[in-house]
Amino acid sequence: MERVGVIGGGLMGSGIAEICARAGSQVVVHEINAEAAEAALGRVRKSLARAVERAKLEEAESDEILGRIDFSTDISEQADRQIVIEAATENEELKKEIFSQLDELVDDGAILASNTSSIPITRLAAATKRPGNVVGLHFFNPVPVMALVELVTTVLTDEAVADRASAYAESLGKTVIHAKDRAGFIVNMLLIPYMINAIRMYEAGFASAQDIDAGMRLGANHPMGPLELTDFVGLDTTKYVADVLFDEFKDPAYASPPLLTRMVEAGLHGRKTGRGFYDYD
Repeated sequence: MERVGVIGGGLMGSGIAEICARAGSQVVVHEINAEAAEAALGRVRKSLARAVERAKLEEAESDEILGRIDFSTDISEQADRQIVIEAATENEELKKEIFSQLDELVDDGAILASNTSSIPITRLAAATKRPGNVVGLHFFNPVPVMALVELVTTVLTDEAVADRASAYAESLGKTVIHAKDRAGFIVNMLLIPYMINAIRMYEAGFASAQDIDAGMRLGANHPMGPLELTDFVGLDTTKYVADVLFDEFKDPAYASPPLLTRMVEAGLHGRKTGRGFYDYD
């Protein structure tokens, strides 16, 4: 995989681009406009500078990595990519549109992958004429740090394609776990009910946010408590994934609590907006 494409240069996309370039791939990141492309470049620069400060990279290595990443607003520049990893906003219709465009652009043998955290891959594959070449590659935030990738295959995914995608993820230094195609895959099917139960406990007034989080940090040795984690992930993202899971399984364990819904409607999305269950101002 010498030529890699990444669609979307946000928090996840910029991290994916960075680790691919660190592994020696030449990467083209597609963004919707020049301002977004410049912001994506800034994210990568900041991440690499942090690695240099912590003596995990030499300055020259950082420059080489950055030199292997190009930023573009022209999606046709994805045409020669051997694998394209979509990391756009978690919106099913948007992702389908992107996959349809890529299907018309890239070579027949190229792999089309999605970093979706919840949307069934079969739905995205159906937007293409090559469903056998479509997989899920779900990275975790922050991408350069987190060691896990979920490889999601559908009933139509070609086995050789899955093997190539898995091998490439492993070449990035990641541990790959394999999931069949259903909403939420492995991690979010387990994680979302945990976060939702914490929100319900807080909503009911049973315990304070601080005590709920301290209980799981100190009693279960988690690095973050569930409400801290919800703020980190984003309340809007948490609700979106919960809604996808509820639509798929109709299980009340995945239903968004009223408090979560009201906070999202009020624009309290966690760290990225400065306020969620905690105030970050």
